[in-house]
Amino acid sequence: MKRTELDKWIKDTEALPELSREGLEAVQLKRLNETLERVAARGGVYAGYPRQLGSLEELQTLPFTTAEQLSRRSSGFLLTSQREVERVISGATSGTTGAGKRVFYTREDMEDTVGFFAAGISEMLPAGERCLIAFPFTGPFGLGDLIARAVEKLGAEPVKAGYGVSWGQLCTLVRDTRPRCYIGFPAALLGLGRMYGPGFPVERALVSADACPEGLMEEIEKLTGSKPFPHYGSRECGLGGAVTCQAHEGMHLRENHIIAEIVDGEGRPLPPGEYGELVISTVGLRAMPLLRYRTGDYTRFLPPCPCGGVTRRIDRVSRKVEGADMEKLDEALFRIPGLVDCRAEFDGELRIGARVLEPGLEVEIERAASACFPTLPVHVSCAICSMKDGPMYPGKRYVIER
Repeated sequence: MKRTELDKWIKDTEALPELSREGLEAVQLKRLNETLERVAARGGVYAGYPRQLGSLEELQTLPFTTAEQLSRRSSGFLLTSQREVERVISGATSGTTGAGKRVFYTREDMEDTVGFFAAGISEMLPAGERCLIAFPFTGPFGLGDLIARAVEKLGAEPVKAGYGVSWGQLCTLVRDTRPRCYIGFPAALLGLGRMYGPGFPVERALVSADACPEGLMEEIEKLTGSKPFPHYGSRECGLGGAVTCQAHEGMHLRENHIIAEIVDGEGRPLPPGEYGELVISTVGLRAMPLLRYRTGDYTRFLPPCPCGGVTRRIDRVSRKVEGADMEKLDEALFRIPGLVDCRAEFDGELRIGARVLEPGLEVEIERAASACFPTLPVHVSCAICSMKDGPMYPGKRYVIER
């Protein structure tokens, strides 16, 4: 089996003769101590932290960084001058409340992300092919732009679909360009394929920016004829965090730039195989490295990969949600072949608005939703999806609470 391309990218990026576990951890410790020296000189949020640690294990003695701290004191984490900042991502993430987080990046941070993206995308995209990119294009160093640059780096052609356009516009673009690869939200890919109908040309997909429940992944595999390549990323980790190799068993972490931990509810480290919260230290970022940041995402470390890669892997990522959970709902509902998309609201009762290919699916959708949430009253309304419609969420999918 082909070894993950991420290992080669890390080896080349770090100028290592070979990539080994010991060598990778030495890179991590060096970067961690360089970061500690920088935060000591800066002060700010991490004032009073030690300048050096003797081992990676000692990282666990440092306090956690929380999303609340990041929202409240974003500028206190910045280690460069404002002049060196090339990109800022700000605002609340879909499904969250409270003040939005501002995360800063230098040009070098973004170039590293392009390299990481290219390594992950190369698992499915050969040179010369077209790849549909269904993420927002918000200008230079925006997510769509970074992915397009990674695709071009591989000698392939990006088809810039963007996000928020209608199914009709997307279907026309796909019909005209015939892309064999797709990069974008998972539910949007399935909806596009179902609206397009027979002859859908996409054969391989890297899906990201949202939960990837098993039911949805299985339907995408039926649609494309191959297993999708989930990717994990967030603004806090520089947009790129972990990618899937051709073994399709978990996601390899960007370990030259990210030190990952899995902790329990009390913040205690968990051994490989046990589920807990993912904690990241982004020691490869220049503008705004974070130390022991609690992501709110839940996963586990997996055993060494069958591909023979050195980098550690995490399992499918989810979020802990009280009450009605969109990931759980998507797991069940997208197994219904006639469903194109759905939107859920909760106001003491679960209300699902669905767009479908054919009439008469209300009972089936209600039955599937009620099986997920047997204690909640469920109400379903369906409308036939038209080519003028588009995805029902502007980004991540979540139950909207009223």
